[in-house]
Parts: sequence; structure tokens; C-alpha cells
Amino acid sequence: MAKRQVQFTFPEQLTKEHIIYDFGIKFKVVTNIRRADITEHKGWVVLELEGNDNDIDRGLAWVESTGVRVDPVIGDIVEG
Repeated sequence: MAKRQVQFTFPEQLTKEHIIYDFGIKFKVVTNIRRADITEHKGWVVLELEGNDNDIDRGLAWVESTGVRVDPVIGDIVEG
């Protein structure tokens, strides 16, 4: 099982969509929210992902195709 940390940045029109849930279900990736800030106009969330490398890669490509920006995160965002 691979682990990665990424940040999703949501544009206003996607802040109420269930993209993280769909990502986990469709691609069999476990998502753990490490930090987040969501308002009705914008949002970002840092996730720890666990799953097969190929599933994570395919899932992240799908997330980007929805209009969500995906950036890698280096280090543990909570523990510093």
C-alpha cells in the first residue's frame, strides 16, 4: 500500500460536491483529512491517501478532470 499527501483546491462551483467521497469509492483509495478550510466560495483540503499507486494516480487524474487543483504536499502537515 502506498501513502501520499496531497492538497485539493476547490473552485467556488465545486465546494458543495462530494468529490472526495467519489474519489475514495471509485478508485478504492482511503482518504484521511489532515487539514481543511472550506467556505461557500472556495476551499482547500489536505488529504493523506492510502492505496495502490495505480489507483491513486488514476484517481488523482479524475479529480483534476473535475476542475479541482491537485498539488503534492511534502512532510506531515499536522505534526510539522
